[in-house]
Amino acid sequence: MLRQSLQQKQLQRLSPQQIQMMKLLQVPTVELEARIKQELEANPALEEGVEEETQDDLHEGEENDREESLEEFDFDEYLDDETPDYKTSISNYGADVEDNDIPLGAGSTFREQLLSQLALHQLDDHQMMLGQHLIGQLDDAGYLRRDLESIVNDLAFTQNIMVEKRDLEIALAKVQTLDPAGVGAVDLRQCLLLQICRKIGQVKDDLRKASMTLAKIVLEDHYDAFIKKHYSQIIQKLEIDEDVLKFALEEITKLNPKPGGSGGDSGRPVQHVVADFILRIRDEKVVVTLNQRNAPELRINPQYKEMMDTYSSGAKTSKEQKEALSFVKQKVDAAKWFVDAIRQRQLTLMLTINAIVEHQNEYFLSGDETDINPMILKDIAEKIEMDISTVSRVANSKYVQTPYGTFLLKTFFSESLSTDSGEDVSSREVKRILQDAIGEEDKKKPLTDEKLAGILNKKGYHIARRTVAKYREQLSIPVARLRKEL
Repeated sequence: MLRQSLQQKQLQRLSPQQIQMMKLLQVPTVELEARIKQELEANPALEEGVEEETQDDLHEGEENDREESLEEFDFDEYLDDETPDYKTSISNYGADVEDNDIPLGAGSTFREQLLSQLALHQLDDHQMMLGQHLIGQLDDAGYLRRDLESIVNDLAFTQNIMVEKRDLEIALAKVQTLDPAGVGAVDLRQCLLLQICRKIGQVKDDLRKASMTLAKIVLEDHYDAFIKKHYSQIIQKLEIDEDVLKFALEEITKLNPKPGGSGGDSGRPVQHVVADFILRIRDEKVVVTLNQRNAPELRINPQYKEMMDTYSSGAKTSKEQKEALSFVKQKVDAAKWFVDAIRQRQLTLMLTINAIVEHQNEYFLSGDETDINPMILKDIAEKIEMDISTVSRVANSKYVQTPYGTFLLKTFFSESLSTDSGEDVSSREVKRILQDAIGEEDKKKPLTDEKLAGILNKKGYHIARRTVAKYREQLSIPVARLRKEL
């Protein structure tokens, strides 16, 4: 049954300026320049330059000239101008002027290199088409992750090309002969086998060829034991010495598990890290500044301000002038919002980094990770009296350049652990000790998580085995079984 009723609710809505501020806050310095350029192009009321103070003693001649320029400005022509852009462009270069700009050369991508190699093979049009399609199906590592039956179905349903699976197998075998060795493999085992087989045919040293042949046998017949590092089982089944197996394993470790990464440019843009903050040590004090190389000073175009003042005085009240006034007001308001958002962004960034530097002052003075104090987002949020989400936006996307390297701000946040003396220490200090213990272990008998927990407990850190496992995974260190070496 439908019913009408009055309800009173209290909702929290973000203003457009607040939304814009949050978006700008999480934009790193390397992307801020493009964002400012985009706004400068879209809003003619915004321009680069320092905001000038209003002067009351302007010369009368300057005021008259400005008023005349405002009267000559026709908003109708500006709003309804349909002149093509090419008619307003100008070229001041003569026919005899040479262009001395050096173009940037872009290297060929991994797939382009494979296609150029495939074109050198004597293949009919059908096999060439299949080979090109298979190269397009390779991932960035050079593997063919999809099974051939799915590719056969795709060709039939999407391109109406009927292909036999046998034809695809022949084309795939041709792709697997291309350089670098190992491309076109369906899994890691086949990738390593393709590389070791090609190396066996190229090596002339009998001793090394014997090691490679043994490596091939290990990959073909004992791959499961190899990846699980059950070396004693391989030695027993092959009836060989430990030193012989060691030479074979060395040949396997020389192989490339991701051949696609060695084929030149992968086509992905290189992401450069630009520090948002620059931290220096001066007279035993930490000094941090905001990197503003990509953030020019912005101001409101003074001409647009006067346009709005002039046409809002009511001298002309036609429909066209009202539309012009609305257009100018909208652009000026948007420019004010953007300038205020940039200033608020800089203020928030400096408040956050200063609070972090104050909390981690000992570390920034020494550079020793053991001096890092436990710190969570809530600690900084309480210091600067802002929400935790604001601190999170700053910490997750901003870098600081220090005398010890460039780091992401969130790396300075860590949990706290208690020692026997009751002191709270950072989890990064525990990770450092854990990493050193694993680096000094006997690789023939690597330390298990339980033994690592015992070492830390003896040093006074109260930590459980499952916490050791969590920290080990965060450090990208495999389990003891996979760290075993001969």
